[in-house]
Amino acid sequence: METRAPYTSRKLLLELVGIALALLFLAPFYFVVVNSVKSFGDLLVNAANLPKSLHLENYSRVWQITNFPKVFWNSLVITVASNVGLVVISSMAAYRMVRVPSRLNKLLLLAFVSAMVIPFQSVMIPLVQVADWFNLLDSRLGLVICYFGFGVSLNLFLYHGFIKSIPAEIEESAVVDGCSPFGVFWKIVFPLLKPMTVTIVLLNSLWIWNDFLLPLLILTSPDLRTIPLATYSFFGQYTKQWDLALAGLVMSVAPIVIFFLAMQRHIIEGVTAGSVKG
Repeated sequence: METRAPYTSRKLLLELVGIALALLFLAPFYFVVVNSVKSFGDLLVNAANLPKSLHLENYSRVWQITNFPKVFWNSLVITVASNVGLVVISSMAAYRMVRVPSRLNKLLLLAFVSAMVIPFQSVMIPLVQVADWFNLLDSRLGLVICYFGFGVSLNLFLYHGFIKSIPAEIEESAVVDGCSPFGVFWKIVFPLLKPMTVTIVLLNSLWIWNDFLLPLLILTSPDLRTIPLATYSFFGQYTKQWDLALAGLVMSVAPIVIFFLAMQRHIIEGVTAGSVKG
């Protein structure tokens, strides 16, 4: 018969600390959601109180002013295209580096991992110059290519740790059966990478969907604006439309929050599996 551990005061204290931290991190969401349905005047009077009346017209105005279907489509296309490219490039590169542990591949891995510590602000201006040379400015494709460059380091590092836990004997059996190297990867290895792939897609989506600075540098046309850029239009030099900006913020984070809640269990599964060294 299984006996339960006694409920001690230490456990109670840890639970209270956990609840307090949860409330602390959830407080910004409360302010954003509550103030998104207030009038501008009520918001300025007391931002912490519940709204006296619901101003749902804030959402309809944001929908029209930002042309929300268009900016939503831009964000979706950029996020999906970047994820597909990063998964394909990073998984194949990591597989090659693990299965062919040459000195060159070790140096390449070290270079990719070292690139993760370089702050974006230090390469911001050279990035714009290089993008201009290759006609990548004001282009969704150009922005996606930039995300390839900035995201491949972390993705490759995660895939590299995960692939080391996959036995090479599985691939050898497929080769004996006449499978080509590409067939071995796509038919045998890549399906086994599903936990890490889901984790990488989730982390990339959270980053790319909410990114503001890189789209601001690359995209200049109003027709190519992403959701963060469209929301930024409510902040001018002399006025800040907080009621509309907060409504736009709720509309922008809602899809990615739903996606995160649906896929969050894969994060721990993928990262834990990737930490196992074979």
